[in-house]
Amino acid sequence: MIYQHMRFTGGAMLPTGDLLAHVGDWTDLSPAHLLGMMQGAAPVSAGASAEFERLIATVTDDRSARQLLESDGEPAEVLEELRALAGEAGAATSAYLDLVGYRLLDGFDIGGRYALELPDALVRAIRAAVEAGGTPESDADERIAEVRAKVPEQHQAQFDELLGEARLMYRLRDERGVYSDIWASGIMRRAVLGGGRRLAGKGRIHDAEHFVDAGFDEMRALLSGADGPSADELAERFEWRTSHDAKEAPAALGPEPPPPPDPSGLPPAPARVMRAIGITIGAMFGSSEEEHEEHLLRGLGASGGVYEGPARRVSGPSEFDRIVKGDVLVTESTTEAFNILLPLLGGIVTDSGGLLSHSAIVAREYGIPGVVGTREATERIADGTTVRVDGDAGEVTVQAK
Repeated sequence: MIYQHMRFTGGAMLPTGDLLAHVGDWTDLSPAHLLGMMQGAAPVSAGASAEFERLIATVTDDRSARQLLESDGEPAEVLEELRALAGEAGAATSAYLDLVGYRLLDGFDIGGRYALELPDALVRAIRAAVEAGGTPESDADERIAEVRAKVPEQHQAQFDELLGEARLMYRLRDERGVYSDIWASGIMRRAVLGGGRRLAGKGRIHDAEHFVDAGFDEMRALLSGADGPSADELAERFEWRTSHDAKEAPAALGPEPPPPPDPSGLPPAPARVMRAIGITIGAMFGSSEEEHEEHLLRGLGASGGVYEGPARRVSGPSEFDRIVKGDVLVTESTTEAFNILLPLLGGIVTDSGGLLSHSAIVAREYGIPGVVGTREATERIADGTTVRVDGDAGEVTVQAK
């Protein structure tokens, strides 16, 4: 899983960084502006799939399926009843849920939840997509033409080559996780929870989910009836894990790592590679250093446009059921998997991440305003507060109550 993810990292990083380096030298355009040319190149980042399109088209045309989707039934039951429908509606539902159902929604750890554990969010996202009636329009062609016009004529052929390669490989950034880590980890979580239910039924552990906090050898021992951690010990581990978060961890273990070596002494080819990688890494993990004001947070404008709506501050998938259509998602960061919720969102604001973070790519691909790397959004924006997200300026205005 990790090998498959990492073997595509070079291909995911180099072309985009190389494009930003060259076009940045040729024009006065910012990386945020240039990355607008990438919209539409990573459809999986926006949750697009043949299975999803099939489901939306089928439910739209099938009156019985649509009535069931819009009913007040329990979400898990609604999904099962949609699956059970005869003909295309049932087949389309099954195909989509088989595709996304066991993908983790946040992170790569089996402690996170997969989509079918949050049926309410799934049902509401499908409803919103049916109501929207299609994917948002892209202005990438206009952006590309605008940028190309500013590139000196002698470099336009190279610009075309760089852009073509970058758009071809851009999708790998998120697809590495969607088709590898988050899917494999979700399937593993399903298996672990199955084992946990067996042990809980025998009274060996207090709750099936506590089994997640056993090590692999401990899992094997407990399932085979051998000695292993007690129910109380696993409960303590579960409590510790679920009451702490990544913000409590130090930025680095051990001495502060030194900066990368100066690439100026390298031959031209490796210097070009190192520059491209450096630009991409900075755009993946860098946050804004701009000062905030009392009711104004400054971050990085990841996806253009302006949207005003209620902030929904969530710390993870366990709170996704609180998101309603039109909310602005305010969170620390996201993975590529939360894209199943995109039909519900009006905007995205994050504490961390740069212009090539998963949050930024997803917002850009789906065409909703996004501001990332604000550092303090989750601390300064109260849940339910009306916010104005300006993805062009990289600013979030908190409306006074």
